[in-house]
Parts: sequence; structure tokens; C-alpha cells
Amino acid sequence: MNATEKNLYLTFDDGPIPEITEWVLTQLKQFNVSATFFVIGDNVRKYPDVFREIINNKHTVGNHTFHHVKGWQTQTEKYLNEIAMCDSIMQQTITSLHCELFRPPYGRITKEQRKKIELKKIIMWDVLTQDYNHNISKEKCLQGSKKALRPGSIIVMHDSLKAERNLKYVLPRLIEFALKQGYTFKKL
Repeated sequence: MNATEKNLYLTFDDGPIPEITEWVLTQLKQFNVSATFFVIGDNVRKYPDVFREIINNKHTVGNHTFHHVKGWQTQTEKYLNEIAMCDSIMQQTITSLHCELFRPPYGRITKEQRKKIELKKIIMWDVLTQDYNHNISKEKCLQGSKKALRPGSIIVMHDSLKAERNLKYVLPRLIEFALKQGYTFKKL
């Protein structure tokens, strides 16, 4: 993103998940920070109230496929169907919603899939917190994330059970650090 201003773009993948996403929303509210949530359609189907809570808190949402499929291992038509199914459940849940953002799970997408995705802005990242990685300590996760920040950075975290340990340690500390450094958090 634009690197001339000290803006950061905090994003969350893989939710919504009860308790985890709700905890994230509480943290964001405490710090008065905006974020973007790349949701899995099946999770929206299972937890529509948590999805509505994201929208009600005025955060942005993006599509992360219906079943979190890997682009490199999925035929193009099936991949496009996964995106369409996710869009459909989001619109069934909140009829006024029009989702323009897409993030490929694992950051993996083929050239053909990318060409055929219409009316979507593909959003990647430059700061991978590795909050999902149980092989690194929560302290190392935080240190690596702090070190990677720069104006315009898109930060990816995960509102998932897999990431819970590192997420709960890193998120408030990373936000606090960034705010003290003069950064502003924006949604995509």
C-alpha cells in the first residue's frame, strides 16, 4: 500500500470463529483500530452472528473461499465456485453486502485463476506474523512482526483456533507498539 504515510493495514484470515473473532473485535475496539477480515464461507454459514458482529463493528470483510482451498491444488472452475459460494453465503447473511476483496488461502493462486477472478481485488500481505506456527514462541512471533512493520504494510493474522496462543499474545502488543511508533491502522 502507499508507503508515504504511516498507515498499517491489519487483516485477519480464516474466521469467523466464536470466542476468537469476538476476542479480536474486543481488542480492536479497545484500541480504536480498524481491520479487514478475510472470511471462510463455511465459517460464515456456521457462525452468522459472529460475521454480523464484524460488520456491525464497521470492519471490512473479504472473501477467503468457502472451504479454504489451495489454489495450486484446485481446478480453476472449482476454485471459482469456492469464491462464488463464499460470496453467496456472505450476501445471504447480510443482504446489503457487496464484497470486492479476495485473499487466496495460503497466498497460492494460479495465473489462470487470477485472470478469471472478476470484480475482485486480490489482497496479499507483506507482514506474515506466523501466529499459526506452534514451532515459534509467542515472543518470537511478536518480535518478528514488529521488525517487519513499515509504512503501508499489510499485516496478516488469523482469527482461528490454530493461531489462538500466539494471536492473544501478539495482537495487543503489536497494536500498542505500532501506535507508539506513530502508525495509524486503516481498513482495506
